[in-house]
Amino acid sequence: MADFIHWFDIIDSTNTRLLADKEGLPDRTVYAALFQTAGRGQKGNRWESRSGENLTFSILLKPTDIPAREQFILSQVMALGLLDFLRSEGVAASIKWPNDIYVGDKKICGTLIEPTLSGGHLSSAVAGIGLNLNQRVFDPSIPNPTSLSLVTGRSYDVKEMLPRVLEPIFRRCEKLSSPYARNGYDAEYMEHLYRRGEWHAFEELPASEVPTEHRSGRRVEARILGIDPEARLLLEHRNGTIHTYGFKEIKYII
Repeated sequence: MADFIHWFDIIDSTNTRLLADKEGLPDRTVYAALFQTAGRGQKGNRWESRSGENLTFSILLKPTDIPAREQFILSQVMALGLLDFLRSEGVAASIKWPNDIYVGDKKICGTLIEPTLSGGHLSSAVAGIGLNLNQRVFDPSIPNPTSLSLVTGRSYDVKEMLPRVLEPIFRRCEKLSSPYARNGYDAEYMEHLYRRGEWHAFEELPASEVPTEHRSGRRVEARILGIDPEARLLLEHRNGTIHTYGFKEIKYII
């Protein structure tokens, strides 16, 4: 595994660099950095991480026979592999849709997956992962963060931890070629979905931000039923109606 891990002391973004280099690299190549000057999260959000304290890395995936419409399986594999790792460290976690990892009501890990499609299938994808390991003080503007060190009270060697994180992710990647295994990942993902089946407050984004007629900017009380075939979140409102939401169309109130 070590032959496929490339460490950088400082880099703009492991995702950006790996996307640029991907054509000449084998499946499961990993770029990791002690510090990113332009680390990226979902929808252009910035990923905040102190130099040398956390794991910030990207994985190149070159799956075969995965239709474009099933690409959410990559998010499931990454999330479930990260849960496996945390479980091995004695930490129970859940998946906040679509692919953040939460310990209780605090975020410990985020993932950004950037796929490349060809002929209706996935030809490659780069999965960028930020896992908070040792950081104990965070920018006050970052909502509800935590780290493995804050949860366990221990300190970790960043470079030694990376292969331990990758091992369960790669083990799950082995099954990506099997449609039966992919169906199993659907059920397992649902089982670990943060707040599934519980009544909580959510905020719909205003219609001015999301051009869909039923988005109002209002707060609603609802419970998560799961996700639909397009990986949109299914919410049942208190009045019994069921609504679907794409990413950035609904906000959890935590």
